[in-house]
Amino acid sequence: MKHVLSVLVNNSAGVLSHVSGLFTRRGYNIDSLSVGETEDPTKSTITIVVNEEEKMVRQIEMQLYKLMNVLRIEDLTYKESAKRELVLVTVTAPRESRSEILTLIDVFKARIVDMTKDQIMVEMSGTPRAVESFLEAFREIGIEKIARTGTIALALPSCSYCDGNTQ
Repeated sequence: MKHVLSVLVNNSAGVLSHVSGLFTRRGYNIDSLSVGETEDPTKSTITIVVNEEEKMVRQIEMQLYKLMNVLRIEDLTYKESAKRELVLVTVTAPRESRSEILTLIDVFKARIVDMTKDQIMVEMSGTPRAVESFLEAFREIGIEKIARTGTIALALPSCSYCDGNTQ
């Protein structure tokens, strides 16, 4: 099962290397890895997606907590959370298929970044599942290049009136 781990770390040189090195040394595979500064420039969030059993994920968490700059780990797998990816694709766009391409861009709420006589570059962001569907649709047309971010995620804010006791 895919697990999404949000790891809060001190924003200092070498932290990402230590975290990814732990995975390498232990033989764990990372499906996706994204890192970015938080609202506090001294801290970063590393979002890691792993396809492992629950027991192995708990082991990964214990190993991560042993690293000096790891401050907090949150497994977002079973929590209400927003998960997003960004993808840029360049597709072959001969004149006869442009209307189909433009329809797909509209369906997926994507955006044209650049267009030439023979190609269109499209940007799309959404859930990992939506990005996969987007890519599948465009593979049939002819993708020439893909650049894709890893998953980023945030737990949704808790809602005091959402516990079933609404009035």
